[in-house]
Amino acid sequence: MTTAPDDRFAELRAPAHWQAVDFISDLHLHPGEPDTVRAWLSYLQRPPAQRADALFILGDLFEVWVGDDVLDDPRSFASECAAALKEHGRDTPTYFLCGNRDFLLGETALAACGMRGLSDPTVLVFQQRRWLLSHGDELCTDDRDYLQFRAQVRSPDWQAAFLSQPLATREAVARDLRQRSEAHKRSLAHAPELWADVDAGAARTWLTSARADTLIHGHTHRPATHDLGTGLQRVVLSDWDASAHPPRLQRLRLSASGLERQSLA
Repeated sequence: MTTAPDDRFAELRAPAHWQAVDFISDLHLHPGEPDTVRAWLSYLQRPPAQRADALFILGDLFEVWVGDDVLDDPRSFASECAAALKEHGRDTPTYFLCGNRDFLLGETALAACGMRGLSDPTVLVFQQRRWLLSHGDELCTDDRDYLQFRAQVRSPDWQAAFLSQPLATREAVARDLRQRSEAHKRSLAHAPELWADVDAGAARTWLTSARADTLIHGHTHRPATHDLGTGLQRVVLSDWDASAHPPRLQRLRLSASGLERQSLA
């Protein structure tokens, strides 16, 4: 991986033989959502001939990640997911960019999953174009409470203190945070206009600095393509929920033909 002219943006150049790549995000894998987990495993276990040349996971693969020591138990849900990713990665390069739920997934877990870590944001150079990849949460500039929380939990001191606690304590904290998050989502269920969204001006600034014209991100669970003007756009990935009606199981495929949303339901 090299660095683009603006040091804010890491750069990954696709090998010349890549013809297509897939993007997914916001699967929020959790043992309490078995239908979504099965759909994801089915996606990973397709024959290599049916896959893209690479898979990019743009954050929130897991509902929560409290530290790489969750993999110490080979029978744990995390270990089972890691084994599936490792097997998939033997034939298909898999890249991971952390989200707001799994930002503690570290080098030990990346190795166990056979994934290659990406910084947020990263520029993918593919088919002679620059594509800006991000989870997207940092661009939700109106959500000031969240951004303050994000800055706190991304600090090395906070992470060291949190990870020093026993696993059971960390899991209890994660359960509490998940319950609060679910309660917050329920409170906004009838007022989607209040949900935090990516700021268009911030997205344009990133794209201009990165010398890219398309931002691909997740986080907001609002799959759409937004025209940002002056030839710029942002493309939002879908979250995954196999129990929804209709199911939300979608990948975004990038090839020489451009971007195409493809349902896996």
